Amino acid sequence: MPAKRTLALALAVATAATLTTAAAPGAAPAPRVTLAVRGGTALIDPATLAVSARTDDGRTHRLTAPAATRLGRPGPVRRAGEGGTRWSYPERGLTATAYTDHGRLALTLTADRDTRLDWPVTGARGSLQLPRGEGLDIPTADPFWTSGEQQLTGTTADVSADLTLPLWGYSAGRHGVSYLIPTDIGTELTFGKGPDGHLRTTAAHTFDKGEGTRAYTVTFALTDGTPVAPAADYRAYLSERGRLGSLKEKIRRNPATKRLLGASHAYVWGEARTPAGIRRLRALGVDGMWLGYDAGPDPMGKAAVAAAKKAGYLVGPYDTFANGQDPKTADSPTSVWPGTVYPDFCVRDADGSPRTGFGGRGCYLSSAAFERAEPTRHLLAHRTRAMVRNGADSYFLDVDATGELFRDHAAAHPMTKSGDRAHRLARMRRIAASGLVLGSESAQAWANEAVAFDHGSATPVADGLWALQKDREKWGGYYPEGAPGIFFKPVRLPASLSKAMYDPRYRVPLYGTALHGATVSAERWELSYEKLPAEKTRRALLAMLYDRPLNHVLDGPTLARHGRQIAALQKYFAPLHRAAGTERLTSFRFLSEDRQVQRTVFGDGRLTVTANFGTAARDGLPGGCVDARLRGDDRPRRLCPGDLR
Repeated sequence: MPAKRTLALALAVATAATLTTAAAPGAAPAPRVTLAVRGGTALIDPATLAVSARTDDGRTHRLTAPAATRLGRPGPVRRAGEGGTRWSYPERGLTATAYTDHGRLALTLTADRDTRLDWPVTGARGSLQLPRGEGLDIPTADPFWTSGEQQLTGTTADVSADLTLPLWGYSAGRHGVSYLIPTDIGTELTFGKGPDGHLRTTAAHTFDKGEGTRAYTVTFALTDGTPVAPAADYRAYLSERGRLGSLKEKIRRNPATKRLLGASHAYVWGEARTPAGIRRLRALGVDGMWLGYDAGPDPMGKAAVAAAKKAGYLVGPYDTFANGQDPKTADSPTSVWPGTVYPDFCVRDADGSPRTGFGGRGCYLSSAAFERAEPTRHLLAHRTRAMVRNGADSYFLDVDATGELFRDHAAAHPMTKSGDRAHRLARMRRIAASGLVLGSESAQAWANEAVAFDHGSATPVADGLWALQKDREKWGGYYPEGAPGIFFKPVRLPASLSKAMYDPRYRVPLYGTALHGATVSAERWELSYEKLPAEKTRRALLAMLYDRPLNHVLDGPTLARHGRQIAALQKYFAPLHRAAGTERLTSFRFLSEDRQVQRTVFGDGRLTVTANFGTAARDGLPGGCVDARLRGDDRPRRLCPGDLR
């Protein structure tokens, strides 16, 4: 997660049991607002925005401490709509509306001026659920996260950019709370440490008319305390609003999408992108693959694409609509656009200067500019058709589904970040509707209806990864052309980075719980299975446990060296994913106190997977192995990745 260090906020308020009211001195206390929610009753203090809940078993839980921003004296509490309640904070220009939403407490604040609110202020002695990549469940007193190399304390996450789902949660025993932020743009989540040493979180929303963020909604749901409960709550939220995608429906609309089921993913180079290389891969026994290739000087030709489709694979180019460069000096074909798209379409900052593009080259291109031009110039449609002229039936559109959104101040094509998101979603829908099986980078939840797959949402990127990748001597560069070191050179992650990203004690399938059956997710494309040899066993077990594909990079030597292993992994994965890839992830559990043994269930018991990340056998399952059982199996199907050569 790209995180920025910030000055310490007054996070002690997150844990103090006796907090001062934010009402003006001498003011009469505003009446408490009481609303029935699923599992109990929520109580709101309008004077401070503190919220607590009485659960059906008679316990009281604090959902948020008082706001960390002075609110001023609240106005009178009045009824609003059916079952809603409204009051105001005249000093801040804020109006609050509280209501029940499908069993959740929802609280919306609207502003009549630009301002900022630090709220909710949340925490519990237990675990923090955080959707960084696939998802983390972090014990709130764990020193690794509170004060170690990968500490969260003092960092801030942009909810709309750095998290794969717009939520977080806390759990303690059999109780928990899910916090959803439907208005994620303009909202940040800051991590701190309370006086008791436990992690605490404070959300902050910036109300900005120019950004279109003058409304801020937070929903609170009482949960059963399981580590994936916040994600299950969000899946329900999407479904209630008709915004949850379906792979079954995507397959119905485009039958080629079915080839994603049971397929591993790979980017191909050298021999691996030739007809002979593809036949070699199929001869190894790999009967399902998504194959991607870059748009360099030697993309896949028609014969290779035809061979891939004959083998039953999906195949598609890498492209991006985000970057533009001067055609005379551009370092990538994907950055070259016709006419004066560059620089006319550049995103402009408030001072009029172009927003420098990825890697400090060219500029980022405005989705608003493209949308305005598309009805007459068809720039994106022509580009897409040209890229798949070789017969490719899939498309990987980098960046579009991520949270990297822009405010564009250009007079010719102004847009807000929410407008940018809407434009990206519209063009991704058009590509999918054209018959191509669409994927994107680290797809956030808002894109789940448009994309069929993504590369990156499964990777919980931690501090230090980007710096490591910039060290070309250690990580590898963009050469040799046929097998760039950045993709092919094996690397060992530093111990703290390995722990933060792949330690199974902290990993939970939040993204899968929310979106399995809607999309297919994999790890980042520059983090192939072969790139991190020391992580192979854990990554394979995580992939099988979460019923998602592994991602590879292939050339001739890789096929010779790792082909049989790749084939064995895909052979094990294929029947599991073909049976359950369109189903929801219905259960996740830690089966051992040390969290080394974990179990998932998909659909109505259609697939059950048990993984042992430890070194010793547990209940007959050897360490470093996974057992999967499809409904009707007489005995489990076992995979021990460390035994594969």
